[in-house]
Amino acid sequence: MGSYHHGRTARLELDDQTLREWDAVVLDADEEGIVLDRSAFYPGGGGQPPDHGVLLWQGVQTRIAGVRKGDDLRLIPVEGDPIPPVGTSVRGAVEDERRTALMRTHSALHLLCGVVFRDYGCPVTGGNMEPLVARMDFDLREVPPGFKQTIEDACNAEIAKDRRIDVKTLPRAEAFAIPDIIRTATNLVPPEVEDVRIVDIVGLDTQADGGTHVASTRQIGRITVAKIENKGRGFRRIRIKITD
Repeated sequence: MGSYHHGRTARLELDDQTLREWDAVVLDADEEGIVLDRSAFYPGGGGQPPDHGVLLWQGVQTRIAGVRKGDDLRLIPVEGDPIPPVGTSVRGAVEDERRTALMRTHSALHLLCGVVFRDYGCPVTGGNMEPLVARMDFDLREVPPGFKQTIEDACNAEIAKDRRIDVKTLPRAEAFAIPDIIRTATNLVPPEVEDVRIVDIVGLDTQADGGTHVASTRQIGRITVAKIENKGRGFRRIRIKITD
């Protein structure tokens, strides 16, 4: 455990995406944020919003409303909640329903990306998500007849196949030797990053990614393509909803 770090904090959620509770020690704390030695709060990034949750200490609860990324990961307390002093042992807990919904949604976007790339060869130009709703933008010049239903059916066929979703870390050179590892129109992996985290929907889609995901496509649920929007210059926005 603890192979991923941000500043002084070991990022537990990238090693174990199912982890929801853990013990930690406060390294720094004020109204601006709380720095822990170990944290499973996803800080946000790659379109995935930050986790919510609580810190429990000495019979007190501090609610966490988000995370700020700088030299350290600073957990942002809800205004007015007590701040644990430096050196305090705390029990951290991520709000499970929100995180699990975001994991399902993030995996759904990768699956959508894989289907559109496989069937239409289109790169991604942007994306965003909230729990169980998301959008992804593609460089797609022409929308074929029946595209909305075709995409929805193809996505749900991949969910039914229950493809494994594997996460691994590779040295940069090895990662970038994988064909089409970067599905976005621009490479968003900073040049100083030496090890690249890879999310692989086995047999469908392999991408560089720093987010959290479910373990197989069946765990996503069902994808509904809610809307296809024309954003001009050949860019198409696909809006999806995730249902059980």
